Amino acid sequence: MRKTARSGFAPEGWHTVTPRIVAHDAERLVEFLKRVFAATGAYRADRPVEMKIGDSIIMVTEAGVRDPMPAFLYVYVDDADETYRKAISTGAKSLEEPSDQPYGDRRGMVRDQWGNTWQIATRRGRPDAT
Repeated sequence: MRKTARSGFAPEGWHTVTPRIVAHDAERLVEFLKRVFAATGAYRADRPVEMKIGDSIIMVTEAGVRDPMPAFLYVYVDDADETYRKAISTGAKSLEEPSDQPYGDRRGMVRDQWGNTWQIATRRGRPDAT
């Protein structure tokens, strides 16, 4: 029988794979995540920040010991259009305005000032059956 994350080798509430972003000015990135994605978590200079977005955890680390390393993340939210607008108003650049996708998501895409790409999506319907 295989162990699962719930059987003890990962912290409670964590998934087997956890994204980690390394960025200069990580404190500002943490604030961006709070404003745009309603993330929870508090900046701490002495260790990686554990941010919770929905049911997922993402780690944010200040660059220094590690080189900056941006991410490309797909995030489901209640309202892709509203979240996209929040991201733009918080300094992100638009890569794709929200639009309905053939697989059932309404999705937009932005790049934040740290180089991270965020695909922001809301499931709208069932994918086309072809």
